[in-house]
Amino acid sequence: MSSVKNIKPTVCQPGDEGPITVSISRKVKLGSEAKYENWVSGVINAASSYPGHLGTNVLRPSQATNHEYVIIYRFDNYANCQHWEQSTTRSEWLAKLENLVEGEAVTKRGTGLEFWFDLPELPTQKHPSPHKMAMILIIVVYVLVAAINVVFAPILEPMPFWLKTLTIVVAQVLLMTYVVMPRVTRLLKSWLYR
Repeated sequence: MSSVKNIKPTVCQPGDEGPITVSISRKVKLGSEAKYENWVSGVINAASSYPGHLGTNVLRPSQATNHEYVIIYRFDNYANCQHWEQSTTRSEWLAKLENLVEGEAVTKRGTGLEFWFDLPELPTQKHPSPHKMAMILIIVVYVLVAAINVVFAPILEPMPFWLKTLTIVVAQVLLMTYVVMPRVTRLLKSWLYR
């Protein structure tokens, strides 16, 4: 007999939910890749002019993305994300996609730590428990910050405090997002998603 957990949703005031991460996967029609790349540049430029935009990443087709393009964009809160998503500007850009893509787009949203624990092969709604995510992130952040401080000590030492801190934070976030967390999540998948 399986047990069902009673999960209570977290309720917060608008603006208190933290950053919103949205990923959109699309299959591009064969031969339309160059036009789609131009479209991506244009839509990213348009989105970046909206309040709260924190950046956009593009994953090009590969085995890891199921041979689809994936656009990942972030906004500082839900209201600003909605402002972009419901804008006339975005609607105009989406209208330009009609002859470039096939099938429906797959959209995933995250409002916190789960972005670092996303695995493409798992259902969108499936995320590790918050205490497991927090435990892994504490360990990973500690190890990365310690390693960056040790390895780059000669370079960091003469820097002013604010620049040293900024350098460590940028290096740590980039390493976590693109190198460490995808590998850690795959390595600990059976424990994280149990």
